[in-house]
Amino acid sequence: MDIPEGVIDRLPKYARALGQLEAERRDVVSSQELGVRLNITHAQIRKDLSYFGRFGKQGRGYNVQKLLDELRRIVGLNRQWKMALVGVGRLGRAILGYEGFSPQGFRIVAAFDCDPSLVGTRINGLTVKPVADLEKELGDGAADIGIVATPAETAQSVIDSLVRCGVRAILNYAPAFPSVPDGVHVRHIDPVLALQAMTYHLKADSGPG
Repeated sequence: MDIPEGVIDRLPKYARALGQLEAERRDVVSSQELGVRLNITHAQIRKDLSYFGRFGKQGRGYNVQKLLDELRRIVGLNRQWKMALVGVGRLGRAILGYEGFSPQGFRIVAAFDCDPSLVGTRINGLTVKPVADLEKELGDGAADIGIVATPAETAQSVIDSLVRCGVRAILNYAPAFPSVPDGVHVRHIDPVLALQAMTYHLKADSGPG
């Protein structure tokens, strides 16, 4: 059964909210309370979860620990994921220094750049390697996920190399929309596009003009 992308996008949000409830030592939560925490309707939450089976009991809510464990299994948060970063400029260095990956099971295991002044330097415990060596370094499943933080003009060739290494999931920070084969999943992270979408709402709220 094909699961809608919107449902997949919301599952990690549910898991995060349940993790917070677990930290609060809560045993049970209703779909209504989850909805209030996440600004999602309780009907939507129940519909999303129904794609994966029956959870909770009518009038009694969800067991926090059981639902959290099940969502972690469904989303794949119960294992470690190895990531390779390509592009170690200012954005890339910020990504390397982000401490929120490891607690959630994500670990950057390799970093690459084409700038000779960066190649060979150590950043957050990783030695930056040349992009030219990417396919040699990442063979045999060395990385599950690629993070691309390169200029737009090099993003396609970098992603092509990652795909040839068997990487099937890519987080793309480059301001470009590279093509990928079927079976490769790309998520684009572009703050400018997000800001432009918000300006539409600001303009609409302020009326014509």
